[in-house]
Amino acid sequence: MTVNQKKEIIITGFGGQGIIMAGRILGRSAALGDRKESVFTQSYGPESRGGACSAEVIISDKIIYYPYVIHPDILICMSQAGYEKFAEQATEKTVLLIDKDLVRVNSPESDFFSIPSTSMAEELGRKMMANIIMLGFCTAVTKAVSIDAALESVTASVPKGTEDLNARAFKKGHDYGVAALKKRERKATGRTGAV
Repeated sequence: MTVNQKKEIIITGFGGQGIIMAGRILGRSAALGDRKESVFTQSYGPESRGGACSAEVIISDKIIYYPYVIHPDILICMSQAGYEKFAEQATEKTVLLIDKDLVRVNSPESDFFSIPSTSMAEELGRKMMANIIMLGFCTAVTKAVSIDAALESVTASVPKGTEDLNARAFKKGHDYGVAALKKRERKATGRTGAV
């Protein structure tokens, strides 16, 4: 008997950051690329730009009967308000990913991964690609979807003419995530410095 591999994911931020697009890409990656079951729901605040918004994605090997996340396995926060709203739904097993340019974690003992996705996007000349950088980071750290499925979904979902730039943004976030995992592994084994 095989165990059902199920991931419940919340992505939160504010309108204009591409939070909903990030959720859609993640769900598409799972369904079309990795051939798994996936459900995507979205929530907007009263304003479209600047208001709170979130995307929920459930990925599973089996049929998904309930489409909403109760306790996320992965919580991706790209705004302080989003973090404060959803942090209480997290459990000790939740993998927390934050944009360290925009989010401060309230309890210093919390275990989390951070990436300066907004400033990295600004370095690429497009602040709007912070969501794609975060997706690359999430793919590396959590392995919720495969890198090939995610990259294919990114290039199929972004505006025409921006595919290469978005692919670069995704890879930049992915590389940052791989480096973060290696650093954490070295720290856990008591090694420091370059390997």
